[in-house]
Amino acid sequence: MSNSKKRVALIAGATGLVGAHCLQSLLANDEYEKVIVLSRRPLEMAHEKIDCRVIEFDKMASEVDSIACDDVFCCLGTTIKQAGSQENFRKVDYDYCLSLAMLGKQAGAEHYLLISAIGSSAKSLVFYSRVKGELEQAVSEVGYDRVSIFQPSFLAGLRENTRRAEAAGINLTLKLSTLLVGPFADYSVIKAEDLGAAMVCTALADTQSKEQTAKRLKYRKIMKSLH
Repeated sequence: MSNSKKRVALIAGATGLVGAHCLQSLLANDEYEKVIVLSRRPLEMAHEKIDCRVIEFDKMASEVDSIACDDVFCCLGTTIKQAGSQENFRKVDYDYCLSLAMLGKQAGAEHYLLISAIGSSAKSLVFYSRVKGELEQAVSEVGYDRVSIFQPSFLAGLRENTRRAEAAGINLTLKLSTLLVGPFADYSVIKAEDLGAAMVCTALADTQSKEQTAKRLKYRKIMKSLH
């Protein structure tokens, strides 16, 4: 793909903690002329680059058509507590994410960028980690030229309902993370805004390469991608 051609991004999960920052980075980057947002509800913001498609994620394949994109950003995710059951958790963190990967591939995308978690493994005895690992394996087999899997440890960010004490705790945790060195640094707390920006930086790196690659980025590589 020529550097002179503007890119089109497809993103799901743009109303979440990391997804919101990823969306802002995409909108601010001149390399992207259009950002297709898949969302359960209309966005509370408007921008000339945004093409928001309000969908039911259970019906993603049938509800989304007539799209073409270069990069797919998967910022979907929940917790077992929020989902209410392991079954619902798997629906969001596996089924929806894999459906998005297949949709993006059909739309001509070359690069799939996924937020996973450190410690993910399809062989893990921990349900959460096993689902994440199974998803990583599945999306790597969809056929993208490039797959980038981000494996943060703990995420820090201010949500609408974040209390002052919680904000102070986040700042303290970030400071303590600076004490982690070597391999332990990959367990450092990462700011949601840094992860969102790193996804966009990674998408724009080596866009001319036609060699199929699948890489996993933990804290140190995530932060390095920003520079």
